[in-house]
Amino acid sequence: MNSHNHFNATKSYPVAISDTAAPDIITSQITAPEIIAPQITVPAKRQFTLSTLALALCVLGSAALFTSQPSWAGDDHGSATQTEQADEHGAQALKLTQVQQALAGISLLPLSSDSLNIANLNLDIRATATLVVDRDRTATLAPQLDVRVLARHVVPGQEVKKGEPLLTLGGSAVAQAQADYINAAAEWSRVKRMSEGAVSVSRRMQAQVDAELKRAILEAIKMTPAQIRTLESTPEAIGSYQLLAPIDGRVQQDIAMLGQVFSAGTPLMQLTDESYLWVEAQLTPTQTAHITVGSAALVQVGDKTLAGKIIGRSHELDSVTRTEQVLVSMPNPDHVLHAGQFAELYFANTVANSADKAGGIVLPDAALTRSGDGDWQIFIQDEDGFESIEVEVVLRQRGLNLVRGPELEKAQQAQLKVVVAGAFFLASEQAKAGFDIHNH
Repeated sequence: MNSHNHFNATKSYPVAISDTAAPDIITSQITAPEIIAPQITVPAKRQFTLSTLALALCVLGSAALFTSQPSWAGDDHGSATQTEQADEHGAQALKLTQVQQALAGISLLPLSSDSLNIANLNLDIRATATLVVDRDRTATLAPQLDVRVLARHVVPGQEVKKGEPLLTLGGSAVAQAQADYINAAAEWSRVKRMSEGAVSVSRRMQAQVDAELKRAILEAIKMTPAQIRTLESTPEAIGSYQLLAPIDGRVQQDIAMLGQVFSAGTPLMQLTDESYLWVEAQLTPTQTAHITVGSAALVQVGDKTLAGKIIGRSHELDSVTRTEQVLVSMPNPDHVLHAGQFAELYFANTVANSADKAGGIVLPDAALTRSGDGDWQIFIQDEDGFESIEVEVVLRQRGLNLVRGPELEKAQQAQLKVVVAGAFFLASEQAKAGFDIHNH
């Protein structure tokens, strides 16, 4: 080993690539700190292979450099068109899931709904009213004998079906009435089997009338025909019976307590079918001048509006208030409203002029918002989502709006739904979408 192979601070070695006829070695000039490298010999054939490989790598690298552009750079026009279409669609329609709609408080009604389409509705004809039970769908349970409460089977406010047990009643008066019927029924059954010559006509009639009288007493304490027939075959069951629900309804005015004795005719409870309610209003003679039985009315309870129908008016003024009572019947879907609530009544004008007959729908304030250019707008739901349309507000009164417009008429013909609550949220989302579009 010579001294040139020792470590040195820096040392340069000449390297020359020779293309002469006998290039036995390849020398290069290498500057290596701290190390003195020996001369490197590479065969000419190996040198050619390395050069070829380096050239190929350079070519591949250049090709990759020129072809590795973003995907949008080669088709800028087509991609931009797709983006514009998506943005335009997003500005016109907002898509929300059912969960998102519930969280945003969005409520929908068909544009064909009766509560939106009351012809010639006059928002200036208004009256304060009270919701009451529909008397045609209400049953008061008041046995016409003294009864004692032996058991309870329901709680106040419970929904029951026709035929379900409500109370078990008994007492001495009940037992006596049941015993009298059993004896009278047995006597009538015996006389009825006898020939006409064996018993007089008056005796036959007396037995039949007595049996029917005793039956009527049991029916007066709200025993059903099936319970009465069962009693005939099981006389040992006298002394009690189950008070069954005569209709489907909700238990109200329940005053029955265990062991309590009620005198004949005392109402024990009331069952009401809340699928329909009545609305009672007191109107002045001026207000009732153009109101007819059978015409439509609009009932507003809080943020809910429902269509009703005038079913009666007293045609007599109260001596104190000098007003006339008007009754309106209205459906109560899902039993969301209850008797005792206050309401506002609006009536149709039967002598409306041609301007009032131009059509339109009635919407609450929660359905209206302002568009970007300041016009009134509402939101319609179609297969693409929620879209806004501009409308004209003809009349505003106490949270209700009579609106019209050509786009609204087209939506009505297409039988779409309108947003009646939560429109402010949709307007906010629409404004956000518009802001993003113009600031790309």
